[in-house]
Amino acid sequence: MKKDIILCGVGGQGILSIATIIGEAATEAGINLKQAEVHGMSQRGGDVQSNLRLSDQPIWSDQIPTGKVDVIISMEPMEALRYVGYLAKDGVIVTSSKTFVNIPNYPVEQDLREELAALPNVQLDIEEIAKDLGNPRGANMVLLGMAAPYIGILSVEQLRKAVSVVFARKGEAVVEANLKAFDRGVECR
Repeated sequence: MKKDIILCGVGGQGILSIATIIGEAATEAGINLKQAEVHGMSQRGGDVQSNLRLSDQPIWSDQIPTGKVDVIISMEPMEALRYVGYLAKDGVIVTSSKTFVNIPNYPVEQDLREELAALPNVQLDIEEIAKDLGNPRGANMVLLGMAAPYIGILSVEQLRKAVSVVFARKGEAVVEANLKAFDRGVECR
């Protein structure tokens, strides 16, 4: 079994934290992993993207070919659409429904929504859910929870455990807040 995943968003949204958690879960499960990251501006607002390839067989490249992505996990809808050409015919997009207008020529939101609606996708206002949980910075964990069942090669429980491991150094309160956000995302999909 294999899963090819593109994670995308803008700087500061927590895409690389999601990549770290998936990587931790894969390592713990003994699954082969290759990862390639593209960092935009280090400040909030630049494009951030990561290719993750997970497989129970050897993986020879960290780059995912066009048309082979199983899941696009995106913190921002326009960023999800940026990688649609990589999506496999049976692939799915899991994205925040809330836009982050960070460029002057940002597309009309209605056009974005229509384009996404024509594709297999799951959308949710993850930022609002995270705020309701009292953890506005936990939107990325809500998104990971939404995406967890689509990752497939890793179980929801393996990903949940990896959330605990990755955030452990920040203390129990941070771990619990992020697990709560992850669990809410799993429930909401």
